[in-house]
Amino acid sequence: MTSTVSVSDRLGIEPGMVVQELGWSEDCDEDLRASVEERCGSALLEEGAEEIVDVVLLWWRENDGDLVDKLTDAVGPLADTGVIWVLTPKLGRDGYVEPSDIAEAVPTAGLAQTSSISVGGDWAGVRLVTPKSAKHKR
Repeated sequence: MTSTVSVSDRLGIEPGMVVQELGWSEDCDEDLRASVEERCGSALLEEGAEEIVDVVLLWWRENDGDLVDKLTDAVGPLADTGVIWVLTPKLGRDGYVEPSDIAEAVPTAGLAQTSSISVGGDWAGVRLVTPKSAKHKR
């Protein structure tokens, strides 16, 4: 068996973490979702859950509305050292979001962008943290 790094590892998911998913739709990457659930050991929390969360997976597409509003909502239940992953369709895919749109929304929502990765066939991820957690590494 080869030791490849799974997408959940690349997202920094650890066993026991609480992960909330926002913006789920039929086009989401089910393999990514299954990998995260397997790694954290529990189902993903839905929008409106009351728990404090370690990670928010925010599926975001071009016509999903106001990203600043959604990011502000996502910060609410986030732990002090929590991370928001904005997952967007890759270039050329339906719903593609310009990186500049994300870059403009991030500081307005009180967040900082730390990295970007490919998270599957059709999706890319942008890692966001609150400034107070920027000094904490995963």
